[in-house]
Amino acid sequence: MKLFLDSANVFEIEKRLSSGLIAGITTNPTLIRSSGRNPQHVYKELIDLGINDISMEVIGDSEEELFSNAMGHVKTYGDKATIKLPCSVDGLKVCKRLSDVSVRTNVTLIFSASQAILASLAGATYISPFIGRMDDNSLDGMKLINDISNALTGDTQILAASIRDPQSVGAAFSLGADICTVPLPVFDKMYKHVLTDKGIEQFNRDASKF
Repeated sequence: MKLFLDSANVFEIEKRLSSGLIAGITTNPTLIRSSGRNPQHVYKELIDLGINDISMEVIGDSEEELFSNAMGHVKTYGDKATIKLPCSVDGLKVCKRLSDVSVRTNVTLIFSASQAILASLAGATYISPFIGRMDDNSLDGMKLINDISNALTGDTQILAASIRDPQSVGAAFSLGADICTVPLPVFDKMYKHVLTDKGIEQFNRDASKF
């Protein structure tokens, strides 16, 4: 069971790393664009912070372009790079090629168990079902996690993504997710519970009376 942060905001990520609870980072072009930063600068700074598993999405219009861009990331960032690929025909071909040379991969935009099976057969290290996007479209994201968990064998890990609230983290793990990648606000909310706050308040009040 691991937690990743789904963010490209290096400053905010750094503030949460001191918790010792974060095992990796997932990024995508939309997150990096929102940060207003150059992707290469973001990746380098995350590595400088000591992060050893960074999902770096590659884009391309063909298998060869995707593979070339992926190997460029591997050459630049070494074993810190997890190559993030779409669950498409070309994406899965590249996943298999990278798996054959022991490059870590994350197949993303998974919306069915059949896609997850193909990604696993292609040797994906991680597969990323998008829970929140499914729920937004009146589909059951948690059922997908359970279906994938029941279907998969082998070493491929389920990385639950597109998570919108802390309750979904607990549900995803209970249904078979190996990793949850969460936005910064969701990570912060995982600490919180009104009964915990009330309990701390009471304990502190009672302790002050000794």
